[in-house]
Amino acid sequence: MKFCSECANPVSLLVPPDDNRPRYVCSKCGLIHYQNPKMVVGSIPVWEQNGAARVLLCKRAINPRHGYWTLPAGFMENNETTTDAAARETLEEAGAHIELHELFSLLNVPHVHQVHMFYRATLLDLNYAAGIESLDVKLFGEDEIPWDEIAFPTVAHTLQFFFSDFRKMKAGGTFSFHSHDIVKPMWRPD
Repeated sequence: MKFCSECANPVSLLVPPDDNRPRYVCSKCGLIHYQNPKMVVGSIPVWEQNGAARVLLCKRAINPRHGYWTLPAGFMENNETTTDAAARETLEEAGAHIELHELFSLLNVPHVHQVHMFYRATLLDLNYAAGIESLDVKLFGEDEIPWDEIAFPTVAHTLQFFFSDFRKMKAGGTFSFHSHDIVKPMWRPD
């Protein structure tokens, strides 16, 4: 950030009084520009048949991770709930109509200033198609997931949590809420 969004004067990175973190502060009007993590919200669209779960994945047509597989998800918009965002992203990226269930996973990714949330969802039909941000959309059983081609660690963790819980559920258990931190080691000079 170089300029104040309020008065267009230059900003400086400094720790404001009564704060403990560097913030961009306007040199003229004094406005403190807080920067907060972005929310990435999506779904785990599932088609269950004959006691087996198949999850709908999207092959990315955009960077980062072009050509890799992901759950339908994206940045939450202003004036949108997390459930609205999950349903919208699923429709935009996979053309899929879903019934949302509970929040299933929350993954903190502090090194990229993001929080990822995925809701369990049931596909209402098999009428899905790749949106403009997807090259392909396909259902995968657990043994068919292209694990080496999963776009993001948050998606890999969520899929692992899901299939583990699904196996437990089939044995009389229930789905659980999962929270996980993906922390990139910080570089330190020698």
